[in-house]
Amino acid sequence: MCPVHMVAGVLVLVGALNWGIVGFFEFNLVSYLVGSMITLEHVIYGLVGIAAILMLFVCKCGKCNTYKSGEGSCCNAGEKKM
Repeated sequence: MCPVHMVAGVLVLVGALNWGIVGFFEFNLVSYLVGSMITLEHVIYGLVGIAAILMLFVCKCGKCNTYKSGEGSCCNAGEKKM
């Protein structure tokens, strides 16, 4: 996996675990960890949401092994090499 998808995967995992804890134990781990920093909490939730959207799209970089020719990276998957 490329670095973009690794970070997105970790964020999605963190978000999923947090929602599982909220669902089963009525305890919000993110809120507990950041304390009274509501803005930081919202930033974390926003990043988890963006990561989830990124994970919906297939990466065409060689590191993710989803693009058979191995050209490009997550940042320049649409660009052609000369």
